[in-house]
Amino acid sequence: MAAGIFVTGTDTGVGKTRVAVALLRGLAADGFRAVGMKPVAAGVDDGGSGNADVRRLAAASTVVAAPADANPYALAAPIAPHLAAARAGVAIDLDRCAAACRRLAAASDFVVVEGAGGVLVPLGERIDMLDLARRLGLPLLLVVGIRLGCLNHALLSALAIRTRGLTLAGWVANRVDPAMDAADANVAALAERLGAPPFADLRWAPGDEGAPALRGAARLFGPAA
Repeated sequence: MAAGIFVTGTDTGVGKTRVAVALLRGLAADGFRAVGMKPVAAGVDDGGSGNADVRRLAAASTVVAAPADANPYALAAPIAPHLAAARAGVAIDLDRCAAACRRLAAASDFVVVEGAGGVLVPLGERIDMLDLARRLGLPLLLVVGIRLGCLNHALLSALAIRTRGLTLAGWVANRVDPAMDAADANVAALAERLGAPPFADLRWAPGDEGAPALRGAARLFGPAA
């Protein structure tokens, strides 16, 4: 059976795509068939060429996925998913996302699923990102943007994950602010308090590029869908 991980974050813009791409590269380097999935993407590039995050995941995948499986919901407006869905007259269906994930799992060894925004971002009137992770049945990898406020954001995110009965498999420190004071001390504080294993500490790079291939990631994954 294929395995999967759900990459979530403490906020938008903390580097979820960077980490997901690095995981895919690492799995490929370790000899696995790996595919990226972004169930809900809000924001289509000018010209209608699709979503940039979805394209980056596809480029790092070693399995070619049907667009409707790699990204079941491509919403035009670059706003919160539930608002973008409402504007488009669409209701996000978790079962549709789960079915797409199962198809990807059947064609690969590993599925790397990237969420949108933070852990409690709404997807509809009564569903949010953690409901999606639960429906997919995947453990979560929390990307923490290392910047002022990250301790509170990370600890609240971990609390929300555990309160829902979900598994926090690990976390990644992504140093999004190269000028942050006491960044190392903040990462150390997270290691002491999060109660989950740190998987990687990524240094800042211009344009949020340059993430290495994160090898040895297979141990984080759980059965997919």
